[in-house]
Amino acid sequence: MRCDVLAIGTELLLGQIVDTNSAWIGEQLALAGVDCLLQVKVGDNQARIAQAISEALSRADAVVCCGGLGPTQDDITREAIALVMGVELETRPELVEVIRGLFAGRGREMPANNLRQAQVPVGAAVIPQTRGTAPGLICPIGDRVVYALPGVPHEMKEMLARAVLPDLVARAGESVTIRSRVLRTWGLGESAVAERLAPRLGALDSAGNPTIAFLASGVEGIKVRITARGTGADPAGAAESLLAGEEAEVRALLGDLVFGVDDQTMEAAVGASLLAAGKTLAVAESLTGGMIGARLTAIPGASDWFRGGVVSYASEVKWKVLGVTEGPVVTGSAAVEMAGGARRLLGADVGLAVTGVAGPTEQEGQPVGTVWVGLAGLGEHRAKRLQLGGDREHIRQMTVISAGDILRRALLAGG
Repeated sequence: MRCDVLAIGTELLLGQIVDTNSAWIGEQLALAGVDCLLQVKVGDNQARIAQAISEALSRADAVVCCGGLGPTQDDITREAIALVMGVELETRPELVEVIRGLFAGRGREMPANNLRQAQVPVGAAVIPQTRGTAPGLICPIGDRVVYALPGVPHEMKEMLARAVLPDLVARAGESVTIRSRVLRTWGLGESAVAERLAPRLGALDSAGNPTIAFLASGVEGIKVRITARGTGADPAGAAESLLAGEEAEVRALLGDLVFGVDDQTMEAAVGASLLAAGKTLAVAESLTGGMIGARLTAIPGASDWFRGGVVSYASEVKWKVLGVTEGPVVTGSAAVEMAGGARRLLGADVGLAVTGVAGPTEQEGQPVGTVWVGLAGLGEHRAKRLQLGGDREHIRQMTVISAGDILRRALLAGG
């Protein structure tokens, strides 16, 4: 069963509203075992909406249209669907009474424009509204179907779950689910990760299930998405079994490049590693100006392993507060001394520090993008030099996750 998505509204094309509805609908379709292979946005133009629906139906078994069911003149999804169906719109008296009752319940008189929302293409079924005034529609076109849902997210989500997904599953005539798992990596670029996974990619090309895809996510690393289709008496269990097996294969090839699964961030992985090691952390930040501490404290329960941080931006603060030897501060020795000073001041087991040149100009003869990460308290004190690219903000963000990864790997290695 294939169901594509059509998001309707000129505001989506102008960038005035970000289309989050299509992403959510695609996720829910996958969980129901329905393939969604194309998502399209179209403006408030009847001919173009009708053309987009017709083109979608030429490829897919079903189309979910989202938006354009309101009471104003530019809400023309109903008209466009009727045009594709080759029928007229009819006013359903029972819908008029429902909409009128909704306004009466709020102590308001129904504007005449809202009568538009009681108009339905002849032959269509209505999805009753429970949260607003615009009913949804189920519109059969031959052996295919068009669903029309409001663009308001909480209205759309309720209707999709209550009416659309059950109808799609019934039409599919089989019990299927599609599940995905994302492995988050740091340390190699997309092509290098793909190279490591080449043996699995080759094996899966012929099997077709599960599949692997790569998602380059900037300062959050490279994501490896494993997708499995489950069928049979327990489709969810079958899909999860396939995911677990493939995850083991991928981890065997990627090793400690993998730092998290699905929504797990680098800072969450660092926290989990500190907890597992029974250690606490203190940080000293220069070029990141508190960004590391902010991300660490965003993790619930961070107080169990994070003692605090020192934003030692000025050189004098490094010297006088952290006890760094006076002199150049964009060096490996300065980074290690910063880490040791933070550890000592805050009574932590481990100290982590970053110092460097975020730009826009070089400092101490060091080029923009030079970063030193220092560690103290994990066996021998150590420092690692990074040379990062991009603008000032990009360098700062890359420093945050790179420093976290260096600490994570040191903890995995046992200090």
